[in-house]
Amino acid sequence: MKLASRDISELVEILGLKEEPFGVYYTETRPVEGFSPKPADLPDRAKEAAGEVDWGVVFQNFSCVIGHIWRARKKKTAAYFDSGQFGCLGGAFALGFVKPQCHTIIHYVSTGVPGQLEGECYIGSPEELDRIFAYMDPRPAPARWCVFKPLSLFEPEEEPELVVFFARPEVLAGLHQLAAFVTNDPEAVVSPWGAGCQNMTAWPFHYLAKGRNKAVLGGWDPSARKYFKTDELTFTVPPKMFSEMVHRWRESFLSKEIWQLCRKKAARSDRAWGE
Repeated sequence: MKLASRDISELVEILGLKEEPFGVYYTETRPVEGFSPKPADLPDRAKEAAGEVDWGVVFQNFSCVIGHIWRARKKKTAAYFDSGQFGCLGGAFALGFVKPQCHTIIHYVSTGVPGQLEGECYIGSPEELDRIFAYMDPRPAPARWCVFKPLSLFEPEEEPELVVFFARPEVLAGLHQLAAFVTNDPEAVVSPWGAGCQNMTAWPFHYLAKGRNKAVLGGWDPSARKYFKTDELTFTVPPKMFSEMVHRWRESFLSKEIWQLCRKKAARSDRAWGE
């Protein structure tokens, strides 16, 4: 996906975004600058079964993937992760560094273990969450580092595997409708349950593996909401869809008067939040 920065900027401007999208890619080269979790030993089911995981330390050293991306957004730099700098096991699973997920985390995200571990209660039982994770089936990381960074920071030889927008509903309306316009698919946008990082990586790759050109609306995870602006969500698209958006938006409703009315509402939203 080779796109001129000017073309991308024009799409960002017509949408009314104040922030350029981030690209996601995997590489063997560690970024020179950016934010990353502290090094840690990655638990897996074999270590868990052998009693080799200190879960107190794992939870104590938790740091959210979305939190590191939030810092990268504010500084306009990269956030990067690998199997030794993963932040949390949910993130390690989403980014393809460990699979299947540890039983302890499955219990923690669902209903917990009575008298031992309080659950987050995001899914009704460990068994159902295990089934959901098996269906999500995150793609194994194809290279050491998973990197998130603004598209303008991509080198000529680098290509994003996914593109992530951060936006509030007025702008999301434009993205949602544009996804339908360039695909002619009334179900071009999906919004499956998942953690914030899963909606940005695991689910988009899940659909791509099935040959489905889908945008994924995410950011619903209550545990990650503190790392978003108020009312903000994510909108993640595959490169093919993004390229079509960049090249064809002028043919769409975005060039019509109706979108200018939406732009005015988006501007009011920005003013309301002091932006």
